[in-house]
Amino acid sequence: MAPSVMQLNCSCNNYPWGKTGKGSLAARLCAQTPDTGFKIDDTKEYAEMWMGDYPELPAKVLKTGEDLHKVIDDDKEHLLGKSCVQKFGPVLPFLPKVLSIQKALPLQIHPDKDLAARLHSEDPEKYTDDNHKPEIAVALGPFEVFAGWKPTSDIEALFRNLEPLKRFLPEQVAHFDNETLKSVCQNILKSSDEIIKATQEQLGKLPKESFGKQSYVLDLLPRLQSQYSVEDPGNLVALCTMNFMTLSAGDAIYIPADAPHAYLSGDIIECMARSNNVINTGFCPRADRDNIDLFINALTFGPHSAEETMLPSSKSARGQHGKTLEYAPPMSEFNMLKINLKGGEKEVITPICGPSVFIVTSGSGSMVTSGETHELKEGYVFFLGQGTEVMYESETGMEVYTAYAE
Repeated sequence: MAPSVMQLNCSCNNYPWGKTGKGSLAARLCAQTPDTGFKIDDTKEYAEMWMGDYPELPAKVLKTGEDLHKVIDDDKEHLLGKSCVQKFGPVLPFLPKVLSIQKALPLQIHPDKDLAARLHSEDPEKYTDDNHKPEIAVALGPFEVFAGWKPTSDIEALFRNLEPLKRFLPEQVAHFDNETLKSVCQNILKSSDEIIKATQEQLGKLPKESFGKQSYVLDLLPRLQSQYSVEDPGNLVALCTMNFMTLSAGDAIYIPADAPHAYLSGDIIECMARSNNVINTGFCPRADRDNIDLFINALTFGPHSAEETMLPSSKSARGQHGKTLEYAPPMSEFNMLKINLKGGEKEVITPICGPSVFIVTSGSGSMVTSGETHELKEGYVFFLGQGTEVMYESETGMEVYTAYAE
């Protein structure tokens, strides 16, 4: 029988949008786990630290070197709980990550379950599972993101009033609604490089007053152009139709399946349903863009404001000493706990009827469970089997993020 508490050895990938070398929090946290051989190369970008059992970048049990997926599969009901296995199968139903973002990720959506099943059946090498991928992102510091749609009135104001954008409106638009927005996005994404470039150059010459309360578009436009190109249609879709948000540490957003988003900068904890399916259409070279009709037809049109995109936290009843906040997205695969201890404080998390994975994002302390004490330091990652009561203590302060399912 596998132990219910296992320290994990996780890995980082090297997408070009990640932060470089020791500037990447994901890399620094990954390097903290002892005896892994991971060393930071200051010439490489480090984008994501994965902390789950997904086969592309699986965590390993630190003590044995075994893949976490194999350990779980060999002892699934003991580690996951019978209810969790019945609902989600013999796997972790969630995939937590740390992301360190230097420049914009591709403008993307994640397919819902029906579309994911079809895409996986048609092209299993590209779409490697048949699951949906709603996700949350919790800021660990300043975090810039494009997420969801602006209010319709704000989008309409730009496209009706700014001459360079009028070319993307469908003919004879009496009422600007979500179908209009869908057509606008399609027209932008299908335009030639020359049209996209000309539109951006024309927008850049307009006075700020032309944009009303959305004058930030002019501030961000050169930045996005420098990251990819003046021919990238993602610049126009993101700036003119999507919410631009700047979050602070502890703020969170929820991204449902089929909702557009693009993270721009910062360090975050991200957690999603167990999937790696993505459809990209901007903030990437043309050769890396997916089918535009596929992207457009999959789009959903909520949330429709920055406020609707936010995921609030609340005091969690699972923390017996009141040191725990909970993020509860409207999905069944996971919730997220944030445990924040000051020096000399402790917290007890009541047993969870399912698996959990946690990471220490700052500070140090200890964890006591089943009569055993485990040292905790920044960057340490642990898997906890179902039914495990945990007490956290810290003499100097510590912050812990835990994803769990029931």
